Amino acid sequence: MRAELLAVGDELLYGDIVNGNAAWLGRQLADVGVTVTTSTVVGDDIDMIATAIRVVLDRADVVIMTGGLGPTQDDLTREGIAAAAGVGLRRDDFLESMLRRRFRDMGRGDGGRRVPQMNYRQADLPEGAQPLPNGTGTAPGIRMEIGTGVVYAMPGVPFEMNGMFTASVLPDILRRAGQPAVVVHRVLRTAGMWESAVAEALADEVDRLARIGNPRIAFLASGGQTRVRITARARDRAEAEMLIAPVETAARTALGAGVYGGADDSLEGVVLGLLVQRSATLAVAESITGGLLAGRLTDVPGASAAFRGGIVSYATEVKASALGVDEGLLAAEGAVSSRTAAAMAAGVRSRLGATYGLATTGVAGPQPQEDKPVGTLHIGLAGPDGTVTRSVRLPGDRPRIRTYAVVSALDLVRRMLAGLPNSEMTTTGDGAP
Repeated sequence: MRAELLAVGDELLYGDIVNGNAAWLGRQLADVGVTVTTSTVVGDDIDMIATAIRVVLDRADVVIMTGGLGPTQDDLTREGIAAAAGVGLRRDDFLESMLRRRFRDMGRGDGGRRVPQMNYRQADLPEGAQPLPNGTGTAPGIRMEIGTGVVYAMPGVPFEMNGMFTASVLPDILRRAGQPAVVVHRVLRTAGMWESAVAEALADEVDRLARIGNPRIAFLASGGQTRVRITARARDRAEAEMLIAPVETAARTALGAGVYGGADDSLEGVVLGLLVQRSATLAVAESITGGLLAGRLTDVPGASAAFRGGIVSYATEVKASALGVDEGLLAAEGAVSSRTAAAMAAGVRSRLGATYGLATTGVAGPQPQEDKPVGTLHIGLAGPDGTVTRSVRLPGDRPRIRTYAVVSALDLVRRMLAGLPNSEMTTTGDGAP
């Protein structure tokens, strides 16, 4: 079965609201084996909505719409569906009575606050359509067969849409599709590798699977990490797992130290787990990341078992006063250098009594600092066996650079604790250089 998503609303076109509904629906449909081929956004215009529906039904079995079902003049999805089907609208007496009862229960209407008459537009349906119950809001959804296809329209409010889709739309889609293939996903999470490097490492396996058609590999990059999703379709879960197993083995072999976990793992959680296994603790000294690193670590329940705390040494003089970084070093090399990062790491380790000290310093932008270009990042990691540093150049704007810096720092700790290689790591002697 082929499905397309169609979102309605000027606010989506203008960027006032991000279409998160499409992402959520795409995941739900993929999990049950329904192929989503296109996701489209149209504005609040009856003719545009009707045209989009007709175009989609020429190439798909199902149109799943969100938005435009409210009571105001710019909520035109009902009219658009009716125009696409070449029918008129009818007022559904049962829906209107339900709306009146709901407004009364809310203290509006029948002696309460006046209910504007336009609210009852939500009881209008295209001729031949069936309503979909809305358990959390006032706007019913719509199901309507047009030709050989079917249109489902749901409110744009996410929690209303989620409930309606789960309770009414998805079961109807599965009924129409017959027994769909079982779809199983396996996710590998990577760090310390750009998406292009991950894709290059798996190029031969992707080409092999393209010739077979099942399983398939997708690359999902976000926040400085790349997820590798392996998807198999089969008659049952056991067969799908059997198809995935050799692909997962090949991917883990090709990616090597870049893989840190599976779908339910987080990089910070893996790092804390490795520390707990060693009965070790970690403290952080942050400049460029400004507390983001400590925030990621403390997002993990039970982080106190391994995380001692952090010092945000943003100003150069604080690196000296709070962390004990040598003023001569700061004068000679500045706040942004690998030797400064190493000294910060050694300083926070000593100050907070941790097994390991981790430090970040760099230039997030938008302007260069100390003649260092935007994206410069130096990480220091001090421990019982000495101090290591990592220096990289990160792409993107200020928020992305800071996010990538956190990932780079956590990945350095992960690789060191797990005894994994890191070509960008350089080692110094004990303590700060």
